[in-house]
Amino acid sequence: MQGARSIVLLLILFSSACARKNTSSNTSSEAASKTSATLNTDASTKPVYDLIKRVVPTHASHFVAEFIPQEEGKDVFEVESSNGKIILRGNNGVSIASALNHYLKYYTHSSITWNGSNLNLPQQLPAVPQKVRNVSPYKYRYYLNYCTFNYTMSWWDWERWQWEIDWMAMNGINMPLALTGQNAIHRRVYKSMGLTDKDLESFFSGPAYFAWFWMGNLDAWGGPLPVSWMDSHEALQKQILERERGLGMTPILPAFTGHVPPAFKDKFPQANLKKTNWDEMFPDVFLLDPDDPMFVEIGKKFIEEEIKAFGTDHLYTSDTFNENRPPSSDSTFLNNISQKVYQSMAAADPKATWIMQGWLFHFSRDFWKTPQIQAMLNAVPDDKMIILDLWSEKNPMWQKTEAYYGKPWIWNMLHNFGGNVNMYGLMDRVATEPAKALHHAQKGKLTGIGLTPEAIEQNPVMYELMMENAWRDTPIELTSWLQGYTRRRYGKENAAANKALEILRRTVYADSVTSGGPESIVAGRPTFSRNTGGVTTNFTYEPLELVNAWDNLMAASNDLQASEGYQFDIVDLTRQVLANYATQVQQQFAQDYQKKDLAAFKKHSAEFISLIEDMDRLLATQEDFLLGRWLNSAKSWGTTSDEKKLYEMNARNLITLWGDKDSKLREYANRQWSGLLNGYYKKRWQQYFDYVTAQMAKGQEINQKVFDEKIKNWEWQWVNSSEAYPDKTAGSSVPVAQEMYRKYNQTIKSSYKAQ
Repeated sequence: MQGARSIVLLLILFSSACARKNTSSNTSSEAASKTSATLNTDASTKPVYDLIKRVVPTHASHFVAEFIPQEEGKDVFEVESSNGKIILRGNNGVSIASALNHYLKYYTHSSITWNGSNLNLPQQLPAVPQKVRNVSPYKYRYYLNYCTFNYTMSWWDWERWQWEIDWMAMNGINMPLALTGQNAIHRRVYKSMGLTDKDLESFFSGPAYFAWFWMGNLDAWGGPLPVSWMDSHEALQKQILERERGLGMTPILPAFTGHVPPAFKDKFPQANLKKTNWDEMFPDVFLLDPDDPMFVEIGKKFIEEEIKAFGTDHLYTSDTFNENRPPSSDSTFLNNISQKVYQSMAAADPKATWIMQGWLFHFSRDFWKTPQIQAMLNAVPDDKMIILDLWSEKNPMWQKTEAYYGKPWIWNMLHNFGGNVNMYGLMDRVATEPAKALHHAQKGKLTGIGLTPEAIEQNPVMYELMMENAWRDTPIELTSWLQGYTRRRYGKENAAANKALEILRRTVYADSVTSGGPESIVAGRPTFSRNTGGVTTNFTYEPLELVNAWDNLMAASNDLQASEGYQFDIVDLTRQVLANYATQVQQQFAQDYQKKDLAAFKKHSAEFISLIEDMDRLLATQEDFLLGRWLNSAKSWGTTSDEKKLYEMNARNLITLWGDKDSKLREYANRQWSGLLNGYYKKRWQQYFDYVTAQMAKGQEINQKVFDEKIKNWEWQWVNSSEAYPDKTAGSSVPVAQEMYRKYNQTIKSSYKAQ
């Protein structure tokens, strides 16, 4: 890592006052000790001052950072004005960064999100009339999910990671999952045991599938993994950890789960291996039985090698039965497994604490009854295990497990599955349930709060709202909070925008029976059915009411169009309205087919294709909706043409078929992205319309199975192709959204009213 640069160079690099994702800095820091010390030394404050320079480069000199002690073991921050400066105090870097964020949000009405930021700061910053002091009721503020590392982070470089770590710190995150680069550790451990790189080719997955490789669900898919990737990402992990620790975070590193290479059975024929199969499209995976003496031996090697490479904060993640059913429900068996997993950590690090996802207790709830859960948890000392209640806002397992039988646990918002971009969230629950849990008589050892999304970079309001809970122990009054949010996001107050957000609150952001909100039939494999494999379009709200939100947000366009946040939101809401309307058009041409009305079918199918094209052009105006950005980021990691081709195939595969051409997971990670709409979804639908039209012209019925078999081959060909897509925006967001509004608004309203 490079040494510190001069402030002059920093100000040149960060001339924009907007802390967008593409903000870059080559500044780095020595890892500072995580302490609540009162000493304000250059070494300990440098990471904080570097963050301030990255976030508000033109105003960095207006801020002073100081350390203060914790309050009764709790993290604390203060904000105060003194001698023309804004004083930011905290017991560590995260607390001071949270103080900065608090000041920016509530005194300058600013906003920093993945999807647009507002940092139009006045030359003279507002004073803080009275000192603010906030204490977090939570020891831990957790962040990330194994899946986030693929559905969003597969191709991130240091520039993007640096932005995210700053965002994490400003939002109070102090316990991030840190999985990057661990394949290099696997490689060294298994090579030390006599396995070769050739042996490991059938083990390591491709870069887009690490989450499921790490969790022991699959081997090799999307591989073989080049050594250049392992080397580059080991180096990236060191940068990530240095920055996180420098700001006072305690990253969670992976531990051994028992997942071993297929070649292990030949190298060690006496090993007690069990086969498991997560999904039938993938070969069996081999798990070393925890009773085998080699389990603790390998687990110890893994942790030792990891500590040697990355250091440690004594927090380790391991999920032995992620979406896999244990071979026995016997309590003694499960207790023994849990005990051995923990021993494999503690053998290398006596201070080890096991951080375990509680997802298995929800996903396989028919298996995990009270005796089985207690057996799994009670095998580990209470102070050496922390449970992540992974989906607390929707399925709070803490209420069904007597708050995890004495184990500390963390309340989390999961929110997103697969990286789908649908507007969705349980807003009222997120505003109130964390505080309710905190004061619940049966809360047990609730010790933290966090975010566990499968993907990020969507629905920014939900993540802003959730992290508001990190520094408070009372429910959030949502009406006034939303009004403050719109002002911060858009740079000024606007009554129409406030009304739009209130409508969104009771539609897309209301409690629902769905897990991720209605998707669009556009992204589904062509069919006349309303729902198709991987895509569900059932609405839990009145679609016409969402059009009313569109009316109101569009009415604010002249006043708010300069705001990045508004530009994203008007595109996103327009996209959602059009995506919903696509089902109306699809059901119309399905009726045309049933009525054998070829002229009407041609008319409505042409309207459907035009709708996809319009969505593509709309989304091309926002960088967060570009397929080309995803694909080119993947290819950028390749050091050879073959590597670039492999990474592009991974990137294309994950968001379409997920697996092979017969994959049952297809469309799980579907995205409404410019490039994907025209280049994949439209072409797929056009082939369907050509087929149906030809059959209707001949007076013959269609055969859906015949079409599906044919289109599977085309889909697989697309996954393995390499045509280029733009990675730069085209057009201006607000004018294009206005154009779509003029074209579709009345048509859509008439369509819904006619139902």
